[in-house]
Amino acid sequence: MTARNITTIMRRELAGYFATPVAYVFIVIFLIMSAAFTFYLGGFYEREIADLEPFFRFHPWLYLFLVPAVGMRLWAEERKYGTIELLLTLPLTVSEAVVGKFLAAWLFVGLALALTFPIWITVNVLGDPDNGVIVAAYLGSWLMAGGMLAISAALSAVTRNQVVAFILSVVICFGFLLSGLPMVLDLFRGWLPQTLLDGIANLSFLAHFTSISRGVIDLRDLIYFALVIGFWLLANRIILEMKKAD
Repeated sequence: MTARNITTIMRRELAGYFATPVAYVFIVIFLIMSAAFTFYLGGFYEREIADLEPFFRFHPWLYLFLVPAVGMRLWAEERKYGTIELLLTLPLTVSEAVVGKFLAAWLFVGLALALTFPIWITVNVLGDPDNGVIVAAYLGSWLMAGGMLAISAALSAVTRNQVVAFILSVVICFGFLLSGLPMVLDLFRGWLPQTLLDGIANLSFLAHFTSISRGVIDLRDLIYFALVIGFWLLANRIILEMKKAD
């Protein structure tokens, strides 16, 4: 893979996002929902604590629907309009196209996340928060979005129907969110060995995101997100190779 080809694809994708109103609609919805969850459902003022816990608490559930909405078009749209054949005949590898498209979408979600900075400024005006914890939480949030986006990108390559890609992505991401919760683990307890139970629990987005959002940047959490992203990008590449003849 060459950085030049990846950058070319990434720029093409980013330009594509802002060529239509869809990108602006997504960003506005993300910002409105983030503010609503933080100030109303999260009880930002009522808690009288200078932190952004109410802001990050709802990110997993916000991403569950918004991130697949970004990822569903990555390959399904190319397949629907027949531009995927043209893209894959360009002098670049499938891996470069997969990584370039993923990075563009990840940067786009990162931009939407960065535009929430007024909430960060607000909590600094009102109190004396631990900004190191907030930076870690932003990092964890972005990594979790990357994990969900990699899943959505791979499932987008399965079909030319964006709605189908969206639904499949939400289902799989929902599974990754719930996998560490006791109600899920209890379903397997009693007939699976503890090692496998621990493995299922370790798949949870929530567990790793919560750990980072508390300000503890553990190498194991970073490796987890890197493996999730890497695995699904590899799956994306394999799916594209398998469906080349379609």
